[in-house]
Amino acid sequence: MRPPARRGRRLALPALLSLLTCSLAFALVSKDVKKEVKQSKNLEKSGISEKNDVDLKGIAFVIQSQSNSFHAKKAEQLKQSILKQAADLTQEVPRVLLLHQLAQQEGAWTILPLLPHFSVTYSRNSSWIFFCEEETRIQIPQLLQALRRYDPSKEWFLGKALHDEESTIIHHYAFSENPTVFKYPDFAAGWALSIPLVNKLTKRLKSESLKSDFTIDLKYEGNPVKKKDIFVAVKTCKKFHGDRIPIVKQTWAGQAGHIEYYSDYADSSVPTVDLGIPNTERGHCGKTFAILERFLNHSYDKIAWLVIVDDDTLISISRLQHLLSCYDASEPVFLGERYGYGLGTGGYSYVTGGGGMVFSREAIRRLLASKCRCYSNDAPDDMVLGMCFSGLGVPVTHSPLFHQARPVDYPKDYLSHQVPISFHKHWNIDPVKVYFTWLAPSEEDRARQETRKGFKEEL
Repeated sequence: MRPPARRGRRLALPALLSLLTCSLAFALVSKDVKKEVKQSKNLEKSGISEKNDVDLKGIAFVIQSQSNSFHAKKAEQLKQSILKQAADLTQEVPRVLLLHQLAQQEGAWTILPLLPHFSVTYSRNSSWIFFCEEETRIQIPQLLQALRRYDPSKEWFLGKALHDEESTIIHHYAFSENPTVFKYPDFAAGWALSIPLVNKLTKRLKSESLKSDFTIDLKYEGNPVKKKDIFVAVKTCKKFHGDRIPIVKQTWAGQAGHIEYYSDYADSSVPTVDLGIPNTERGHCGKTFAILERFLNHSYDKIAWLVIVDDDTLISISRLQHLLSCYDASEPVFLGERYGYGLGTGGYSYVTGGGGMVFSREAIRRLLASKCRCYSNDAPDDMVLGMCFSGLGVPVTHSPLFHQARPVDYPKDYLSHQVPISFHKHWNIDPVKVYFTWLAPSEEDRARQETRKGFKEEL
């Protein structure tokens, strides 16, 4: 499947949220339950009560795990925590499913392909499907208490609600007149679907095609990777040498042990490397593959990791060092913020380029050993890479700490439980201020300490 030509970076709503938005209101769980109950005049009629008898055997837990060895281990640890809490409550052991084991098909991370399976498998013996990430910390008694407020025979979509303060590119500028009316869950906090809603969504998927080909996805341990083991490649072009490159050097470039600037023009004042690839207005696939080949074949044989960023990407190299300590560079790792294209029709996942794309040497070796290449110099590089790696059986490893957009494009509550690694775009912001507010090393220790105190302690 060839990636489409891009007219900018406008991405549509996540497909699952599109279905749910059309189906029902979004209810609040966790700390917001009491507030929501007070605000609504019809909750008793809608089925909220303290009397709904739900136990653990009526809940199927789905941990949104990844096949990478580090992430699989973290998911297994969460599974054991859930099972131990169940044993302590002397309740029947619940079903705890790891997403990467449940389905191998591309796009399972969007949940949509699994809805028919959930509908068939759990309709008779379960009341709820509860989804969580590998880092979510779950308190089973509080979760049971929250779910018992809702009649499981009705259609419910439960979670911690977020909304945009203003229309944003990450949600395709949805509800631009009043973006606060569009509520969506903080997936890191955990979210639940009642079985009647799962059944309804399954029927809708059979009868309606999704409106968008694009999907936007729904921490540190060990010693940080050394700077000398990370090579940073900055994509730029002549017209941005004077305004964007100085910002890179003023902010994060000094953190990098190895950094080169790749352009369509050799400028000794930067300095830049002319790859011999003409600049294109979009896509930059030819330039990206030239960077990959240069890294693999020219004097960088002892460097384990390659990071490719745009000249308007803001990134914390020190935080990236900590994140990469979680991964084995001898494995084929393709890491960043995961998007998807055409997943309902045989498409693929990919790492969006603006937030930074991270490659292990082994991933690059396998890619270049294949015959998968750009179909044109201005093809969308990140999507072509996703298509190529999908064909090679190398999965995208997702981290929500990389960001395709600016901080103002995300809800404050979403960013509040993160120690972000990157943001993208200088448009209508002061990029230097954004860097020193969100990414600068001087703020990192305090931010990480505060984050770890209650990291995703939502339920």
